Amino acid sequence: MRFHSAFWDEWQRLHLPGLDEHLLLVIENNTVEGKAALEYLSTSRQRWTAKPAKVELDARSLQSSADVEAIRKAHRSLVTSELESEVSSLLRIFSRISEDVDAALNQASTYNQRLLLRDVADELNLQLQNFVRSSDKYTVRFYPIIKSWREIVTNYIEELAKITELRQEIDSPNIIGVPLTQEQEIFTGRDDIAARIEQLLSDRRRPPLLLYGQRRMGKTSLLNNIGKLLPNSIIPMFVDLQGAPSSASDYAGFLYNLARDMEKSAKKQGLTLPSLAREVLKSDPFTYFYEWLDKVEQALEQNTALLALDEFEVLDNAIAKGRFDEQDVLGMLRHLIQHRPRFKVLLAGSHTIEEYQRWASYLINVQVVHISYLKEAEARQLIERPVKDFTLRYEPNAVERVLQLTRCHPFLVQLLCAEIIVLKNEQDPSIRRLATLADVEAAIPEALQSGGFFFADIQNNQVDATGQAILRFIAAQGEGAIVSRQTLLQQFPDADITFNLLLQRELIEEVDDGYGFQVELIRRWFFNRT
Repeated sequence: MRFHSAFWDEWQRLHLPGLDEHLLLVIENNTVEGKAALEYLSTSRQRWTAKPAKVELDARSLQSSADVEAIRKAHRSLVTSELESEVSSLLRIFSRISEDVDAALNQASTYNQRLLLRDVADELNLQLQNFVRSSDKYTVRFYPIIKSWREIVTNYIEELAKITELRQEIDSPNIIGVPLTQEQEIFTGRDDIAARIEQLLSDRRRPPLLLYGQRRMGKTSLLNNIGKLLPNSIIPMFVDLQGAPSSASDYAGFLYNLARDMEKSAKKQGLTLPSLAREVLKSDPFTYFYEWLDKVEQALEQNTALLALDEFEVLDNAIAKGRFDEQDVLGMLRHLIQHRPRFKVLLAGSHTIEEYQRWASYLINVQVVHISYLKEAEARQLIERPVKDFTLRYEPNAVERVLQLTRCHPFLVQLLCAEIIVLKNEQDPSIRRLATLADVEAAIPEALQSGGFFFADIQNNQVDATGQAILRFIAAQGEGAIVSRQTLLQQFPDADITFNLLLQRELIEEVDDGYGFQVELIRRWFFNRT
């Protein structure tokens, strides 16, 4: 190909017919030479060849995904920002679907794999309908690929169902490490917290709310499902600040991602919001964002929008690093609270506002809604009847032991129950469907290992070295032990602030004149590190 005039006639302005097809042919047969030619042509007078070649290469790469394993890896090789908007938007669809398939296949149980893959199949069906309605040349090119992916995912879901039935396995509904979505039946309880939120939303002073609780207590799961718990007149608009908004490089990106997440969330509640183009925001981001909010208020009619910002600490970190100015971002939130009665603001995080002084100075009179352990009845349901037609039964003393070990902590209940199901599936079918006390005890070491990321986060991110030493000391005293305050102060003088932090993190509790672990599984993890 190096003898082609595109590489020596640098004054040739006219498009050289067939050069793009020639380029693809070379890439197919000699990847190194072909990609070097593509790189050169991208900056030459024949740069017109680069775009169709790149699009076709991506299309062929996606088309070569012959199974779910290939689909789950596809997003790693896609670059969605180099091409013009209509192609980038198509590639982003495939990238997002690939990531969702990857997340589904990372689930430990076939039940949860099927559950999440059904969501993927629904998304593929929706996109397929959108593709059919478009006559754009790029959409036409990618249509057979989205159709093929839908068929692959659907067939794989059916295969998983057959495998489970053939093996007579217990389907595990427990979902570990990711928040529960609206579609997941296992979400349990939290009616009291929803009632408290509803009460505060009716306050005419429109105070901002803080949903506060320790990590893995189910804050995000509650926000994902809160639309089912609140009146229809309240439209939740959920925004995960750990995602695109806080990682944006400028205000246009931040506000665009904020609006996009609000739009997607409202759509799940049956409300279609006006769209906001990213290009519009570039010249004067906040002005155009406020104008978009005017249109959103019109779309709301008599309803109220609940803007739920999850993981607000991540946005604070972006402010601290200087990517955003606190007056611009937090001032915008304060203005929204004070001057837009159709909007209510709810923050969610594992820290109090007092720990982030800049937020406290902008968001006056924040009302805290504490989310903690499940009620015992809710935890029992999560253990014994997590989903309809659940096939595993528990002996009464086995249920009591799970409650003792987890203190109805939603994540730990699911973690331990998931390991019990793994253990039962390894047993003979004659005893598989009944969980005993011995099964619960046998599952504890596996739960401590598979939930290592949860326990390590407590040690590494929630307490300091003194706190770790205190926890290990109490853990060494045994299950249910209460260590007197005097004994602890002898061992750890001047540790009053640390004790308060451990209490605030809900790791220990005061009992009479001493301290003990709140949760036995957490104690066991620290005991293993003494």
